[in-house]
Amino acid sequence: MKRIKTKDMLKITNLCASVEDKQILRGINLEVRAGEVHAIMGPNGSGKSTLASVLAGNEKFTVTDGEVEFLGQNLLELSIEDRARMGLFLGFQYPVEIPGVSMANFMKMAVNEQRKFRGEEPLTAGEFLRMMREKSAVVELDSKLTSRAVNEGFSGGEKKKNEIFQMAMLDPKLAILDETDSGLDIDALRIVATGVTRLKREDNATVVITHYQRLLDYIVPDYVHVLYKGRIIYTGDKTLALKLEKEGYDWLINDYKEE
Repeated sequence: MKRIKTKDMLKITNLCASVEDKQILRGINLEVRAGEVHAIMGPNGSGKSTLASVLAGNEKFTVTDGEVEFLGQNLLELSIEDRARMGLFLGFQYPVEIPGVSMANFMKMAVNEQRKFRGEEPLTAGEFLRMMREKSAVVELDSKLTSRAVNEGFSGGEKKKNEIFQMAMLDPKLAILDETDSGLDIDALRIVATGVTRLKREDNATVVITHYQRLLDYIVPDYVHVLYKGRIIYTGDKTLALKLEKEGYDWLINDYKEE
């Protein structure tokens, strides 16, 4: 399958979603184009992680209205696996451990599945090992960790580095990073954020979900969106994050009128 070249990476129109009959997303509208970095910020409980989960295909959430187009296709009709094969990557806030499955085997299977989907030949053992060494250097990931089970016994910082290592290996068209900076000290934050920045190209895009402006010192966004009560209520440039860090969200929330 040929890689689709398009300027419009992701288009979300009036997306509404619920969990256990509780409405969380109440009409999200967002367009992400190739080469762009978008940051989504907002108070706790605004729906930021729900948006990431819905885009990734988490079946816990029910889409009740709206449309999502990804690389020209209806994302909501695609399976979780096909979303990943097409190039959608979700970096988890709390990466899970997978006991008994080595990082190397896990990544080899994932990379070759993606290549198969694109009609490409699987990597040889030698090609894969070279690729793994190259990509682990991007996030300064200890090579010993790649021979261990996925995230098993990893520190919080190692788990987050591992997420970005997986992102580097899979080379997604669209990466959604859900609070990748949570729980990181300043050195780990710098390494993870620098890794993300080094992976940025004109033909991919990144959506960063974060509470803190400090991450955006390293991953400089083109747009900053404020999510509140399941809607994007304000959009600005990178300076908006600095203002939110200094003044909080009250000045926006107090002016917000629910429809």
